[in-house]
Amino acid sequence: MKALCKLTLFSLPLIFLVATKSFAEDPYMRTIHTQPSFVISTEQVELAVTELGGQMAPVTFFRNSDKPVRPYYVSPWQDEKPSSMPAPVLVALRGDFFCLPFGGNADEVAHEKHPPHGEIVGTKWKYVGTKRSGDVQTLSMAIETQIRSGRVTKELSLIDQQNVIYSRNTIEGFAGRVPLGHHATLAMPEREGAVRIASSPFRFGMTNPGLFSDPKQREYQSFLPGAKWMSLSKVPVALKGEPDADLTRLPARQGYADLVQLVNEPWEKTGGPAWTTATFVDEGFVWFSLKDPAVLSSTVFWIENHGRHGHPWNGRNNCLGLEDVTAYFADGLAASKDKNILSQEGVATALELKASQPTSVNYIQGVVKVPAGFEAIKTLEFIPGQVVFISTTGQRVTAPVRHEFLKSGKL
Repeated sequence: MKALCKLTLFSLPLIFLVATKSFAEDPYMRTIHTQPSFVISTEQVELAVTELGGQMAPVTFFRNSDKPVRPYYVSPWQDEKPSSMPAPVLVALRGDFFCLPFGGNADEVAHEKHPPHGEIVGTKWKYVGTKRSGDVQTLSMAIETQIRSGRVTKELSLIDQQNVIYSRNTIEGFAGRVPLGHHATLAMPEREGAVRIASSPFRFGMTNPGLFSDPKQREYQSFLPGAKWMSLSKVPVALKGEPDADLTRLPARQGYADLVQLVNEPWEKTGGPAWTTATFVDEGFVWFSLKDPAVLSSTVFWIENHGRHGHPWNGRNNCLGLEDVTAYFADGLAASKDKNILSQEGVATALELKASQPTSVNYIQGVVKVPAGFEAIKTLEFIPGQVVFISTTGQRVTAPVRHEFLKSGKL
């Protein structure tokens, strides 16, 4: 079985308070869309992360404004009667989660058989603590891995007066080459082309080389397999005579589920972090992610537009995974750690983890509100403690973001 990608509201979540410990000592524990979740908040942001799988959603940005923003996807079966799922990751499926090993993991490797995206996305995490340091509030969770011995500690931080989430996943043990990354998934509106997608400069993009959506499983894809391209607006489709797909305007091609991968240019060449943005033009906001491409070398797009009709999808999923990874598409450990068509072009598809040295993956996600007519992002400018979002229409919006965290790991 392939990855969750190979498997993926703006409405207010149903929230039931089940514990009320002192906020300074412990986050509120709530059951949200059937999953016990840890919750932390500031005046600007409320963040929930599931105990099962460490999956982050719902998140409410601008929570005290007249137009709060809830960009992350929550799978529609969350509030249905529980049923058997094809993979553990699907039980809580929502929002963003850290994957180790990233991908479907269909093949056994050195007597290890990992579930899709690793055991950490479908197993219970342990709450470590919540602390405040100055204007920073941090929730910490941890999990001990069993299939390959190790420990992952997750730190999710919010800063007062910011609509930004700072994530730090620290891996101890789990030695060897492994694909990993974040699986950020956004809820998509139904109106075609309502979301404008942009990214920092990339070396090239490629459609999934093999069959991504299998018609035998009532799944359908539209892109030409293994096609290489240089522009998000010109992605070859499988049907001869049809125009190239434009991935800068989504959703599109209803009835299909597709996967592509962008290989990011290095920090040294672009002069700043790698980034991905999604401008929701009708709602007036931009979701963004920032990363160090030396750690997360690529971005996988999982474009799910009602293209899967087996259980539990049932043709109802409309979401967009913007997944910052070091991996070989969504194929998992075996394909990523060995030679492949991306690694032959000098693209890192796995990281070398050492038992004696922890590895930390720092990541930033957030939301900024933008004026009417803002359209897509043209570029980002990074100045100390701030990011300037510049649109294709020439408009500029500045937001406080401590992007230095990507290199330092400190707030």
